[in-house]
Amino acid sequence: MSPDSAPLPPDNPLLSVSALPYRLPPFAEISAEHCHEALLAGMAEQRAEIAAIAGSTDAPTFENTIVALERSGALLTRAWNVFGNLTSSVSTPRLRQIERELAPLQAAHSDAIHLDPQLFARVDAVHTARHEAGPDGAGLDDEAVRLVERYHLDFVLAGAQLDEAGRARLRELNRELSTLSTAFGQNLQLATEAAAVRVADAAELDGLSAEEIAGAARAAADRGLDGFLLPILLPTGQPVLTKLRDRELRRRIFEASLGRASNGEHDNRPVAVRIARLRAERARLLGFDTHADLVLADSTARTTAAVDSMLSSMVPASVANADAEAAVLADAAARDGVELAPWDWAFYSEQVRSERYAVDTAALRPYFELDRVLVDGVFHAAELLYGYRFAPRADLAGYHPDVRVWEVSGADGGSVGLYLGDFFAREGKRGGAWMSSFVRQSRLLGTQPVVVNNLNVTQAPQGQPTLLTLDEVNTLFHEFGHALHGLSSAVTYPRFSGTAVPRDFVEFPSQVNEMWALWPEVLRNYARHVTTGEPLPRSLVESIDAGRLWGEGFATLEYLAATLLDQAWHRITPDTEVDDPIAFERQALTEAGVASALVPPRYRTTYFQHIFAGGYAAGYYSYIWSEVLDADTVEWFKENGGLRRENGDAFRSRLLAVGGSVDPLAAFRAVRGRDADPGPLLRRRGLLA
Repeated sequence: MSPDSAPLPPDNPLLSVSALPYRLPPFAEISAEHCHEALLAGMAEQRAEIAAIAGSTDAPTFENTIVALERSGALLTRAWNVFGNLTSSVSTPRLRQIERELAPLQAAHSDAIHLDPQLFARVDAVHTARHEAGPDGAGLDDEAVRLVERYHLDFVLAGAQLDEAGRARLRELNRELSTLSTAFGQNLQLATEAAAVRVADAAELDGLSAEEIAGAARAAADRGLDGFLLPILLPTGQPVLTKLRDRELRRRIFEASLGRASNGEHDNRPVAVRIARLRAERARLLGFDTHADLVLADSTARTTAAVDSMLSSMVPASVANADAEAAVLADAAARDGVELAPWDWAFYSEQVRSERYAVDTAALRPYFELDRVLVDGVFHAAELLYGYRFAPRADLAGYHPDVRVWEVSGADGGSVGLYLGDFFAREGKRGGAWMSSFVRQSRLLGTQPVVVNNLNVTQAPQGQPTLLTLDEVNTLFHEFGHALHGLSSAVTYPRFSGTAVPRDFVEFPSQVNEMWALWPEVLRNYARHVTTGEPLPRSLVESIDAGRLWGEGFATLEYLAATLLDQAWHRITPDTEVDDPIAFERQALTEAGVASALVPPRYRTTYFQHIFAGGYAAGYYSYIWSEVLDADTVEWFKENGGLRRENGDAFRSRLLAVGGSVDPLAAFRAVRGRDADPGPLLRRRGLLA
């Protein structure tokens, strides 16, 4: 299967580099068909470039092989960055159709590059000679040496050393896996939209605020429905469960979330099983025992034993903490004559939080107005630490009317890049929150970063402020940490730009940035009542801090259940029979010691987008692995005075700016001065006294 090699029509806006500032794509001019044409033409164009590199009669060098590979595929990259973002944020039936069509073509295209023996022979030759001096006596610098090593590893892990029969089978596996992963993601999006819970009577929404009820009414009207509609978000737990007093409605929402994509037209059960078995076969073909072993070969953890050691060490204390919380919640539910069920947990947990620590999270929302959190909180912390300033660019348009654009400048006034914010939930947008790039920074290509953050916040009715929960505030700070990683990039080669680091390191900078959400200098700058302008009372801040560990038992256990489920799926062998994926899931959780009737995994198999339709297969552990680094780094900031420019400059220049151009743990040590200590994380999560 090969892409159409027809040249791109001259009126296609993706044909050439955008003339807009920072090469921001001209979204208003780009249609789904333009993306389709450009992706096909881009694959054909890169195939020709690769053929020229592989077929060169000149001796292989860093410049004519590795740098040439870095420069190749410009049209494809430009088109894919637009298309990938559109399918995630403004999906339509046509975009989904194109995505299904292109998935196997993209897999075949990648294989055509990585499984080309002639090309790999040149990469291998450069790799062998990477430490040798050239004719002028000078050798490659450290970033160039690392680039050669990364390319060589990429090719090896992609199967470049297989024989022809092995390469043929690998192509078949990759083609089918790409199709299945696309199907899983599309099934999940459509099943999640279908799982939204309709409510006829506003009385059932008792506990929600007036703006939340109005948002539910608007969500129903947007679909041409009467009454109210409560959309389902990506994780198992749904924020409205903390507030709704109607227990039957809580049950309906919980079961709608838990049962997504597990039957009917969009059933992901057979898709997940097939993906896991094919990944197992591919890993075995490449010389690894399991897919998890293959993934960990290119990680900071390195081995499944290291991952198992960390996860298993946390299970007993997490289960004990969750059981202790459950006992408290059971007593609270019993006062209402209720036997605690999983759909009651969030509701009574909120009650206990309020009673014990005087924290009513719903009452906090008026202090967390979206624009104020963003500008006076998120942006403010970035200015204090890094000197970054954010100027609205109303003259620049995003891909949807909700998207806003800011130009970012540095402390010296020089230009840094563009930041796009797309914060509201809508039909056609996948669940969750994420950061991605339209343009990556690279000195080789002369590009500066254009990054985007996506959230799924419920938009307030027109003319009313959008208020965030404390969890949503933390999410915004977290995702902006990824954006900072992209914006701060200062590398030569695009292969290393921004977040192009191992999967189990990529969450580290974003988790560090969460710290500033409740840092006193930042909190008091943005947490002001939306009506009165009064700051968040100090007593409430103290209560939030006092209640910090409440709920950590649940949070840690639901996370561990998900990550151990991920490991279970990716430790199977090619001949493992899984007739019932739900039974497989139940057994995996039981054997790992994390099965709980009251605390389901954060993601169950059928809606575990991270591992079946994202980049976290066998890598969901990376959040807590990164959190070890994050918690220790927070201690470093505290020891050195917190929000000081000196600290920010050190963290930016030694870690954020270098992206993947240095060993990530070496970058950590350059900041911390030593290897990470797990103690701060264990204390943070209540797993260590």
